[in-house]
Amino acid sequence: MSAIPARRIRVVATLLALLALSACTAGPALHARRITVAAPSPSSPVPVPSASPSPTAKPAPGSLAWYVSQVPTFPLVPPPQPVPLPTTGPVPFWHRLPTEQKVAFITIDDGGLARPPAVIDFIREAHIPVTMFLNSPAAAEHTDYFRQIEAAGGVVENHTITHTSLSGRSYAYQKQEICGAADRLETLFGKRPTLFRPPFGNRDASTLSAAHDCGMKAVFHWSETVHEGKVRYQTPEKVVRPGDVLLMHFRPALMDDLLAALKAIHRAGLTPALLEDYVR
Repeated sequence: MSAIPARRIRVVATLLALLALSACTAGPALHARRITVAAPSPSSPVPVPSASPSPTAKPAPGSLAWYVSQVPTFPLVPPPQPVPLPTTGPVPFWHRLPTEQKVAFITIDDGGLARPPAVIDFIREAHIPVTMFLNSPAAAEHTDYFRQIEAAGGVVENHTITHTSLSGRSYAYQKQEICGAADRLETLFGKRPTLFRPPFGNRDASTLSAAHDCGMKAVFHWSETVHEGKVRYQTPEKVVRPGDVLLMHFRPALMDDLLAALKAIHRAGLTPALLEDYVR
């Protein structure tokens, strides 16, 4: 075999060296391109515009919507069975209405101290039956407020002119307090009151006689009081009973008082009803 010329060997060697160098430089460049091009991460969603607040968002505590949302669901009010009233003599005086129907009654007194505006909407939206025993001067000064509650389902009744304790006063004085307030309330609201609550619950025989002579059908005390969101019971059982009358006042915490009364009535398995439906 003839020998390969030295020049050809050198050319071949040079070509092989160039191919090896090309392979060494190309490899790292391709590898670098692979690690710098990142695919989108499946755990990083594409941003979307903000949506409107959820319709199921909870209302802010203390708002009207919050109070309404806290009202329990009650059984339907049973068809009212009015209590019998005496046909002669003084009017009856009741701490609670003599009925066994599963109902209780919410009453609000006075009217001159405070009148929270949200109470009107709360009574309307929650369908709260309330009886307002108003002093006639407060009713005259804030007639529009009480008319709005009346339009929402409330009823105006009698609580004297001057909010003075009647017990021990003369018959003439007591009659003026009761009849004078009834006259004024009838002028303001177009309906004469037929129920009466003596200030502080104080009464005597003359109170009941004067109430009768002024056209009242019954005089009411109370079974429970509600103040600043707390129910205070008059009996050791600490439960609202059928026919109970709950007393509160037009004060700054009336929203809390109404809600507390509703919850107490619900815990007792009763339904709030309108007092006037049972005394006709």
